[in-house]
Amino acid sequence: MAKEVRQPAIYANIGLMTTRAGTYPSVCRFCHAGCAILVDVDDTGAAVRVRGDRDNAVYGGFTCEKGRQLPEQHRHPERLLHSMRRRADGGHEVVASDEAITAVAAQLAAIVAEHGPRSVAIYSGTCASRNPAAKPMLMAFMDAIGSPMRFDSNTIDQPGKAVAQAMLGRWGAPAHGFDDADVTLLVGGNPFVSLSGGIPTADPVRRVREARARGMQLLVIDPRRTETAAAADLHLQPIPGEDIAIVAGLIHVIIRDALHDAAFVVEHVAGFDALRDAVAPFTPDQVATRAGITAAELVDCAHRFGGPRRGVATSGTGPSLAGRGSTLLEYLVMALNTICGRYLRAGEALWNPGVLLPTMAHRAQVAGPWSASGYGEKLRVRGLTDAACGLSTAALADEMLLEGPGQVRALICLGGNPAAAWPDHDKTVAALRNLDLLVTFDIKMSATAQLAHYVIAPKLTLELPASTYTTESMVYYAVGFGLPVPYAQYAPAVIDPPEGADVIEEWQFVLRVARHMGLTLELSPNFGRTDQAPWTLRGDEQLTLEEVLTFLYQNSRVPLDEVRAQPRGRVYDAEPVVVEPANVDAKDRFDVANTELLAELATNHLPWWPHEPDRPFRLLCRRHVGALNSSGLDLAKMRVTPYNPAFMHPDDLEALGVSAGDAVELESFAGTVFAVAQPDPALRRGLVSMTHAYGDAFAGDARFREAGTNTSRLTRVDVDYDCITGMPHMSNVAIAVRPAPSG
Repeated sequence: MAKEVRQPAIYANIGLMTTRAGTYPSVCRFCHAGCAILVDVDDTGAAVRVRGDRDNAVYGGFTCEKGRQLPEQHRHPERLLHSMRRRADGGHEVVASDEAITAVAAQLAAIVAEHGPRSVAIYSGTCASRNPAAKPMLMAFMDAIGSPMRFDSNTIDQPGKAVAQAMLGRWGAPAHGFDDADVTLLVGGNPFVSLSGGIPTADPVRRVREARARGMQLLVIDPRRTETAAAADLHLQPIPGEDIAIVAGLIHVIIRDALHDAAFVVEHVAGFDALRDAVAPFTPDQVATRAGITAAELVDCAHRFGGPRRGVATSGTGPSLAGRGSTLLEYLVMALNTICGRYLRAGEALWNPGVLLPTMAHRAQVAGPWSASGYGEKLRVRGLTDAACGLSTAALADEMLLEGPGQVRALICLGGNPAAAWPDHDKTVAALRNLDLLVTFDIKMSATAQLAHYVIAPKLTLELPASTYTTESMVYYAVGFGLPVPYAQYAPAVIDPPEGADVIEEWQFVLRVARHMGLTLELSPNFGRTDQAPWTLRGDEQLTLEEVLTFLYQNSRVPLDEVRAQPRGRVYDAEPVVVEPANVDAKDRFDVANTELLAELATNHLPWWPHEPDRPFRLLCRRHVGALNSSGLDLAKMRVTPYNPAFMHPDDLEALGVSAGDAVELESFAGTVFAVAQPDPALRRGLVSMTHAYGDAFAGDARFREAGTNTSRLTRVDVDYDCITGMPHMSNVAIAVRPAPSG
């Protein structure tokens, strides 16, 4: 019998929760997984425990370490309960939110008046989605002042996905789903830790175990024997940097051995012969020599993936962070899925037609390639322009530093921590210091907050209504993402902010700033539907988040009120949605022979390894199970060590004369950092694996054991970058490793 869970009886007062003790449903928003949770509240109104909802039909009680630490995050002694203003001496003092709104509005108005709209930029980080009204309101604000300078974390993560899709084209229906897949191929992804990409977010370990029990094969390509790779049926553990050669080799074998979907190719694909010729040099023997695997392993992987099977290949963050070639890698993965025909066809049911997402038509036809770059705003550095992925965040620090017309002089940061997360740390910090106005929303005095003129203290997730909208929308991010079934959950706020706190929701702050600037905002509904009129907001409305979300989700396939009525979540599968036949005049085709990318592939004939004899090691980035980038590292139960370990193969440590716990010096062409060595036999020899966006960026070398090591100090944004996305070289970085001079 399901355990009784006390639920709020009145939804009209969401945001004004009672202090009654009880257990309340919610959705974890620490990351994008959107786990169904139950929150225990004591008689003071404080959240004291979070656990997974075992009766939930999709998550089945799953939640990760991060989600279970939400109560600690809410009551953390360093949580900001009041906004902060920087003093002349560089320190910060408490400022009332009303005063901060007035001051920020006046400064923004003055900057726009003197330097023009382009002088104001926004950056949306990974945590921007925790309050789903925040980014739409901020985008409406930028529309109102006329600034195109909008940047987000996608362009320092996996921007090649959007650009490659534009170059290839898009199928009018989803790719094959996970629950009926015969095979899943992951290239450089570790969803057991990241909870994203290739395997459904809802308890990926259980999902893989159940899928393998019914016969699905999991194939993983990764230089490290990750948690996911350890569960694979086949793990190729190559030299890093050879992902392009390996995927090209897989395509070579699949075409050579007629394992592609010939009928689908004839009907829907252009450039097949050119692709075949382009991958011809990537024979199993040639790839094996380059990548440090065997030819038999490559052929085995191709035969397991190809043929009349269901299932897709998905690339992760690892190969995307390699800078140059990251778009090409994404394109080849998409081409692999395409020539194997791994898309739903007419008459097949969508595995997730959406719930809170708007209703969309799905047809078994191709939308041909579109412009991948060169439109919209042109940046002033490295020839970068607006692209399918958006403006390159890696160029934003230069835009702040480069004097002259168009210089960015004000930055509003939502849900991010640039000083810790952006590449090229020294340039980033210099750029943030150079701003006339830096406003950041943050729950603590993070590295970026320490540089900000105003730090706006927001409500935290349990103090806000919760939904799975962000998790649902991941299905449109890329192949292999999103929920596997039409599931949704919407729950009221669980607790109030602490008594006496002056916290404000990010969207409210933006709306009130707009009012003080005399701006009228036009808020667009979800997915920017052009068939629905925007909501005109003058800024003097007394709105609740509930009202804003009701507008944003007005086009949802299932009415929002129906989803609200099931606060513990539900699968909405009563009426299947099937893929419709192609229009009679449909003529578009996929392009698997993009001229620019195949020319780049033709130059990819030399191995990356060894690249620099003086720096024989390669630094790889990895995820931390207890954190989302820089968020969560201050929570005691999630930070196993205060430092950022430099994981290396035990034999490499022995050769260097280094023991576990010793200090090591890591040197790249861009800089030097110190870290604490730790053995990891799951790595290939010659690799160093560390977490990115880790630690206090200003702690310096002297305090690396207490504050962590930030690997962005070993990177540069203007060397070895992707010429379309601006994606810099952030992983597979050539480094020297030596014992630290002082030990």
